[in-house]
Amino acid sequence: QIGANDGKRFDNLNKFIKSIKTKAILIEPIKKNFEELKVNYQKLKYVKLENLAISVNNEINYLFKVDEKYLKYYGDHVPGITSFNKQHLIDHGIKRNHIIREKVSSSSIKKIIFKYKLKNLDLLYIDTEGYDGKIVLDFLNIRLFNPIIIFEYIHIDNKIFQKVVKKLLISKYKFFPINENLV
Repeated sequence: QIGANDGKRFDNLNKFIKSIKTKAILIEPIKKNFEELKVNYQKLKYVKLENLAISVNNEINYLFKVDEKYLKYYGDHVPGITSFNKQHLIDHGIKRNHIIREKVSSSSIKKIIFKYKLKNLDLLYIDTEGYDGKIVLDFLNIRLFNPIIIFEYIHIDNKIFQKVVKKLLISKYKFFPINENLV
């Protein structure tokens, strides 16, 4: 799960991972969210956690988020809209002076696959507030497995989304939208 947030808020996989004891790698770049993620999955040895952003060609070094002192002015969804793109937050109604940037570590999806010596992958779940398309393209370019892929598509740049759709078709994926996600 790329963009795991805190492991609870708007998390569709938490209950599944815990009840079925599914092996999982949860990736979250924002330090505060990652600390909460660790608490929510503590003592589960089958869950691995990574405090980093998945990035293509190490292009992500910072993410934009709402400064904690202003969170009280926004809804519960706001901690989940952190993005590589400051405009994404502004488009969600966040005031410019409420936005800060946080330095993050990053890795490619390929490095994560090799780090954990993955031989199989059933599900790749991505929610990265607009960067999803680049991650999907990068994954499809290395394509060591054919997992189910679920990613939030509504914030992806149109040109990148067109490339994703083309690559999915070339890769013989069948897909359909559900709410904000493409499955």
